Amino acid sequence: VEAHNNLGSALASQGKFAEAAACFRRVIQMKPNLAGAYCSLGDALRYTGELAEAVECFRKDLELRPDRAETYNLLGNALKEQGRLEDGMAAYRRAMQLDPDLRDAHTNFLLASHYRPGVSAAEQARLHVEWDDRHAAALLSTWRPHPNSREPDRRLRLGFLSADFGFHPVGYFLIRTLENLDPGQCEVICYSDRTVIDHLTTRFQAAATTWREVSRLSDEELAEQIRADGIDILFELAGHTYGSRLLVFARKPAPIQITWIGYEGTTGLRAIEYLLADRHVIPPGAERDYPERVLRLPDSYICYDPPSEAPAIGPLPAESNGYVTLASFNNPAKINSEVVDVWTEILRQSPRAKLVLKYQGLDDDRTQQRLRAEFVDRGLSADRIILRGWSSFTDLLAEYNRVDIALDPFPFSGGATSCNALWMGVPLITCPGETFASRHGLSYLSALGLSETIAGDRHEYVRLAVGLAEELDRLAALRSRLRQQMSQSPLCDGRRHAANLLQILRDVWRNYCASP
Repeated sequence: VEAHNNLGSALASQGKFAEAAACFRRVIQMKPNLAGAYCSLGDALRYTGELAEAVECFRKDLELRPDRAETYNLLGNALKEQGRLEDGMAAYRRAMQLDPDLRDAHTNFLLASHYRPGVSAAEQARLHVEWDDRHAAALLSTWRPHPNSREPDRRLRLGFLSADFGFHPVGYFLIRTLENLDPGQCEVICYSDRTVIDHLTTRFQAAATTWREVSRLSDEELAEQIRADGIDILFELAGHTYGSRLLVFARKPAPIQITWIGYEGTTGLRAIEYLLADRHVIPPGAERDYPERVLRLPDSYICYDPPSEAPAIGPLPAESNGYVTLASFNNPAKINSEVVDVWTEILRQSPRAKLVLKYQGLDDDRTQQRLRAEFVDRGLSADRIILRGWSSFTDLLAEYNRVDIALDPFPFSGGATSCNALWMGVPLITCPGETFASRHGLSYLSALGLSETIAGDRHEYVRLAVGLAEELDRLAALRSRLRQQMSQSPLCDGRRHAANLLQILRDVWRNYCASP
């Protein structure tokens, strides 16, 4: 039993979740009531997309260990990934009640709050400051003066800390900028908390002046390494997502700290002075809802690196299908009842259209039944809702050659998913709201110069989608030009993005040098 259990844990740590699940099943076979075996199996099944069984495993673990906070936290993850957001948030709340110091549960609760309709930017700020008060405030006493030379025009030492220097949205939103930073103006020190190396990781390694593997360092050890490296400006790239190291930043290892790219707005940390955004995701006047000082890049807050795996764009599918295919390849947690209402209305007004939803876990039978029922209960025929699960990234990109129009969810809009759709020639209908998370699509489309698919409200969202579905010539023209338009836009211009970033950082540094 112990050997199978340890082997399962080792395989899971290598990302071999199907093999890990087989080990944990063997453990349960041999010792059905072993504490922890169901929890381990459930976590492995989450990663293989078998979400309904994962939920059952976590509930079984809670029968054996009724008050285990970490199991409630993992249950919350599985429920959220099924699209059962309120149930997932209830599980996170229970975990925090049982163990108020369980940072992971509190972090997951904050991330989940971005998916929830009706949560304002001001409320997001309050919730995130509570995390700082509970988990990071005690570290204020560890802050020490920084000996960095205050020369306003000297070469800057820029630090970037992330577990996502690789095949991840942060990776392909950051790599072009780092590759184009002027080495005469700055040094780039990457602190990689990543254990898996891929082709994008090697590009990050080449772009860095100094590359440090830090996954084995504690938060305190890593903070001391950053301080010893004399970093002037340190970038936080994960926020309250998996793999974040916020307690490193809470120790204030660099004189200037900026949160960017990896999260939907504020971290709530008083140790982080700035949030890097643009005028679209945080419009003028909205700064009051962010504890950090807002810095704005002039185009988009990200620079997209198009995937080399992307196939050529095919002809408009509607021309051969005889119907229009609408699609969203976003996390089911983003598909709330208000989104279903709007998408249902689009399908009602476009009686020959079909909707494709694709994401890991959507080939799970019970997850399919629950999600399809959301539309059927609103009067749609089941055969108009097509659900597809996991595929390789190359196959996922190719899937866009079967899609005519991409639909952005709300209030948590698509990130890299939206950029991938646009790169594959599929226009995106988006409806920005108040929060940072709802405004990704607005930022990308504005930088791309495609404002015609940005809706001012949900009625216009329906009107735009229905109108586009009726104009196949217009759809085909958009499809034929989108990739070239995108490649020539600021959204993919790494040199321009890097120059704009350096100008902002130089201004920030000069202000610091002039301060007491």
